[in-house]
Amino acid sequence: MPTFNLKINKKNHTVEADMDTPLLWVLRDSLDLVGTKYGCGIGQCGSCTVHVDGNAMRSCLLPVSQAEGMSITTIEGLSEDGKHPIQVAWKDVDVPQCGYCQSGQIMTASAFLEKNPTPSKSEIRNAMNGNICRCAAYNSIEKAVKVAAEKLS
Repeated sequence: MPTFNLKINKKNHTVEADMDTPLLWVLRDSLDLVGTKYGCGIGQCGSCTVHVDGNAMRSCLLPVSQAEGMSITTIEGLSEDGKHPIQVAWKDVDVPQCGYCQSGQIMTASAFLEKNPTPSKSEIRNAMNGNICRCAAYNSIEKAVKVAAEKLS
């Protein structure tokens, strides 16, 4: 089985996996980083979103063989103490209902705010559009992204 050297949450990891193993399964099964969730497995729901070189990406679609040399950040690496402005805004607004999609929502929102720190309502909706929330907490998510943007500015 091939060996891959990955930089995840600013730490180097060596893992053995088949070349086409999705990064999601390496994170969860090999590295015990279970904050990244499995939702659909086809890149449609956003639950497995991580940052790859600063961009939000669906980890279920990225083969581990393509992740070498990239800087990967999971929800566990976003903040050591859970005090990233996005995470604080999520708590302030009381966004989670079931909570399953929230790590993917937070990772999408944080990558978005890095690129657009003062978004409009329509820009927030457009950026978050690809993340599905079965509890339909979309208005709370939108509000939390706006609150986080204010905290960051």
